[in-house]
Amino acid sequence: MKRSAQEIKQLREQLDELTGTGQLRLVSDQAAGLHPSDLADLIESLAEEYRVEILCMLPTPLASQALVEMAEGEDRAQLLAALPAEKIAEFLRALPDDDATDLIGELEPDDQRKTLATLPVDEAGDIKRLLRYDEETAGGLMTTELVEVEASLTADEAIRQVRILGRDVEDFYTVFVIDQERRLLGTMRLDDLVVADPGASIKALVEEPSVTVSPDEDQEQVGKLLGRYNLAAIPVVTDEGVLLGRITFDDVIKVIESEQTEDILMLAGVTDEDELKHTWVQSVRTRLPWLMLNLATAAIAASVILVFKDLIEKELTLAFLAPIIAAMGGSSGTQSLAVTIRRITLQGSGSARGFVAKEILVGLVNGAVLGVGIALLAFLIDGNVMLGLVVLLAMWGNQIVAGFAGAFIPTRLDRAGIDPSIASSVFVHTLTDLLGFFLLLWLASHLLL
Repeated sequence: MKRSAQEIKQLREQLDELTGTGQLRLVSDQAAGLHPSDLADLIESLAEEYRVEILCMLPTPLASQALVEMAEGEDRAQLLAALPAEKIAEFLRALPDDDATDLIGELEPDDQRKTLATLPVDEAGDIKRLLRYDEETAGGLMTTELVEVEASLTADEAIRQVRILGRDVEDFYTVFVIDQERRLLGTMRLDDLVVADPGASIKALVEEPSVTVSPDEDQEQVGKLLGRYNLAAIPVVTDEGVLLGRITFDDVIKVIESEQTEDILMLAGVTDEDELKHTWVQSVRTRLPWLMLNLATAAIAASVILVFKDLIEKELTLAFLAPIIAAMGGSSGTQSLAVTIRRITLQGSGSARGFVAKEILVGLVNGAVLGVGIALLAFLIDGNVMLGLVVLLAMWGNQIVAGFAGAFIPTRLDRAGIDPSIASSVFVHTLTDLLGFFLLLWLASHLLL
């Protein structure tokens, strides 16, 4: 059963005490009542020497699901490899083939071969076929376990076949209709089949699939399609239309979470999701290269100030105002960048002109309002109306540039096949800083002197 966060915390404290006294049997008895996702969190919190023993003591269906729910990565791979080979095989046999493939894919090649040798030939063959696909593609997400019926059957015959096939298939809501060569003809909702006239032909009930994907389709695109068409499952087919498997919405939820986490980290200049678990040394190694790049680009932007140093010596107020204009441009550019990357994720970069035009208009309006505000501030500080005009124009211009850059740069990177989350922020911030300093100081050199 699913427990509250407070109950899980209390149970974890109790289990920590039990493991500390070596009472592993009591630990496994209490853990057996947990939901697999809660159990996964609990196992991850235990000391390494207890994890294998606890898993081996738990019922196989629960232990195998807990393994699936654990965070992917080095820790899960090490835990899986530490299990006895026969226990690994036992867990894999209890899982759907897509989950089993994910687990065995984390083992070293030698361990994979040993484990596959302990499985029945047909199950091992299914896993081997799935292992051939990249884990971030539709083929890497799909399961070959599905319910399919031939179009030549009647509704009554199809229901009898569904009863047989459904015993070995987890969570199915859609029946796939195929021809004698296993080419996908369409899909049929389970409730439509149940209420159909027993003698009705399946051909009359089948609906063309809203969408299909090839096994090489990127997992992020699969997630977009499932969300766009509100599907419970999406069929994976070959170029010839032969049905290979299905991808269910629960697998896509994990993909969406993973992709969004990746985009957020990349937007911040952190390219490795494992950074969430890194030590401080590993975090330094991951982040320092990006900070060095930012240092170089910031130095380029700041070099504009050296060009106008004589002007700044004469009008010290400019040294106070320049960072404000640059910072506001960076903030607006980041807002535009975040919105545009989200649009690209949902709609693609095909409607780029609309993205850019809208953000320029937003920058135009925001720049006018912010420009008036900083102009009043400059007048209050210096009492010079012309200085107020200079900073108004500089702020206005930089806001327009920020809107343009925040929309244009990620769109162009996406069209060039470069992930816009990785490099966009560096370019946008450099451009807004550079032009913010330049607009202010160039206008001041022409209008104040």
